[in-house]
Amino acid sequence: MNKKTFLILTTVFGMAVTSCKKENTVATSGHDNPLIANWETPYQTPPFELIKNEHFEPAILEGIKEQQQEIDAIIKNNEPATFENTIVALDNSGVLLGKVASVFYNLTSSNTNDTLQKIAQNLAPKMSEHRDNINLNEDLFKRVKKVYDDYSIGGNEKLALTPEQKMLLDNTYKSFVRSGANLSVEDKDKLRKLNSELSLLNLKYGDNLLAETNAYELVIENKEDLAGLPSEIIEAAAAEAKSRNKDGKWVFTLSNSSVMPFLQYSSKRELRQTIWNAYQKRGNNDNANDNKEIAKQIANLRMEKAQLLGYKNHAEYVLEESMAKNPENVNALLNKLWTPALEKAKVEAADIAAMMRKEGINENVTPADWRYYAEKIRKERFDLDEQEMKPYFSIDQVRDGVFQVTENLFGLKFKEVNNLPKYHNEVSTWEVTDKDGTLIGILYMDMFPRVSKRGGAWMTSFRDQEMVDGKRRIPVISIVCNFTKPTADAPALLTFDEVTTYFHEFGHALHGLLSNVNYKSLAGTNVSRDLLSYHLRLWKIGQLSLKF
Repeated sequence: MNKKTFLILTTVFGMAVTSCKKENTVATSGHDNPLIANWETPYQTPPFELIKNEHFEPAILEGIKEQQQEIDAIIKNNEPATFENTIVALDNSGVLLGKVASVFYNLTSSNTNDTLQKIAQNLAPKMSEHRDNINLNEDLFKRVKKVYDDYSIGGNEKLALTPEQKMLLDNTYKSFVRSGANLSVEDKDKLRKLNSELSLLNLKYGDNLLAETNAYELVIENKEDLAGLPSEIIEAAAAEAKSRNKDGKWVFTLSNSSVMPFLQYSSKRELRQTIWNAYQKRGNNDNANDNKEIAKQIANLRMEKAQLLGYKNHAEYVLEESMAKNPENVNALLNKLWTPALEKAKVEAADIAAMMRKEGINENVTPADWRYYAEKIRKERFDLDEQEMKPYFSIDQVRDGVFQVTENLFGLKFKEVNNLPKYHNEVSTWEVTDKDGTLIGILYMDMFPRVSKRGGAWMTSFRDQEMVDGKRRIPVISIVCNFTKPTADAPALLTFDEVTTYFHEFGHALHGLLSNVNYKSLAGTNVSRDLLSYHLRLWKIGQLSLKF
C-alpha cells in the first residue's frame, strides 16, 4: 500500500546529533498550533504528544492558503518559464500542507477516532478543490507546457537536463494532462464535481469498512467450542475478551490475525462458517455501514471521469502509468493463469471433499472449509505443521532477522530510540544508519491490530527524503501492520504469511529509507509500479534471508 501521491512531505532538517537529547518541545514560532510551528523534536519528527484533533483543520487550511500563494507567485513570474522557476518551484511548493497532511492522513489510517473521521469528511472536498485549483489552472499549465515543449520539441540547449530532471519534467507534464489540464472549461467543471464526490465516497467506504470490522465479535462461552485451536490462539482470544470486559470468555474478531487462524484450525464447522460469513459480508449488511450503493457510485463516477479524460474506462486510465499499460495485457496474463489455476483448485477441492467424507460430512466444500482442510491435508501428506514453525517466528526474532539481512545486503544498522514522540504506545522508533555511521533515516514500526487502525499492512512516510541546499534531508518512514498480538504469557508468534508480509513491507521501507534524489516528488516509493521486478526484488531478499 503506497502513500497518497498528493502529499508533499517535507519539514526542515538540520539538527545536530546532540539535539536528540533535548526535551521533545516545539517552538511556537508565533503559533499556538504545534502543526504550524517549527518542530524542535529530535530529527524534527511530528510532536505527537502536543497535537490535538482540533489542530488539524486550521493547519491544513493554512497550508492550502500558503501553497496557493506559492502557485500564484509562479504564475505571476514575469520571467519566461524555465525548469527552475516553474517545475522546481512547483515541486517545492506546499511544504506546510505536506507536513500537516502527512501526519493527518497517516493517523486516520493507523490511529483514527470519530473526531478525526469527521474532520477528514469536512476536509475531503476542500482538499479536492485545492488539487483541482492547481491541476486545472490554465496559466500554470501554460508555463509547465512551455518548459515541456522547449525540452521535447525546441531542442533548447539551455535545457541540458539530467535524467532525474527529465523524469521530473515528464512526470509533472503528464500529471497535469492526466488530471484534466487540456479539458474545456465546461469539462473542467464536470471534473471538479466528480473529484469532489469521489473524495467523499472513497472516505466513507473506508470508514464503513472499519466500523463493520470493529462491530463484529464472535464470543465463545463454552470451552468445547475451542476445539482444534492452538493454545496461543486461545490465549489471544481470552485476552481480547478481557479487553472487552468479557472475562472468562473468548472473543474472535475480523482482524486477519484473529479470523484467519480460526478458519485454519477450528474444528467447529458451524462456527467457521459463521465468522467466514461475517468476514465476507463486511459492508454488505443493509445497515448504516453498508457499502453496496457507495461501491456502485464510485464505479460509475470513476467510469465517467475516465471517459471525460479520454479513456474507455477507469482500468485503462489507471494502468496507463503501470507496467501492464492497458486492460488487454492484464486480461491476457490472467487468462494464461486461469486454466491451470482452476484445474489445481479443482484437484484441491476434490481432496478436501474426500477428507470431509471420511469425517462423515457429505456436503459441498465451502470457502469456510478450505483453510481448515488444507492445513489437515498438508500435515497428513507432508508432516508439515505450521504451528511447529511459529516458535521460530516470534516477532522480535523476525525483526532481528530482517535487520540482519538488511545489514548484510546494504550495510544498514538499526538502533531503537526512546526519545521520539509516538502516536501510540505500541509504536517503536528506530535510527537507521549506514555502515560508516551516517544517519540514513528514521523508522516507525506499528505492528498490532486495534480498533483505531484499518486492516492490512502498508508502508508510508511522515517525511520523504529530499535534498535541501545540497544536503540530504533524511526520510521518516513508517511500517504499519496487523500481526498476531502478544499475550501476557507469550510473545507474538507470527505465521509464515505474516513473516512474508513483514519482508514485503520492509522492502517498501528500504525503498523510502535509501532514497537519495534531488526532488521530493521523485523520492522513495513515488515511482510507477513495475510489479515483476518489484516482486522479484522482494523474493530475492527473502531467499537471501535463508542464508543468514
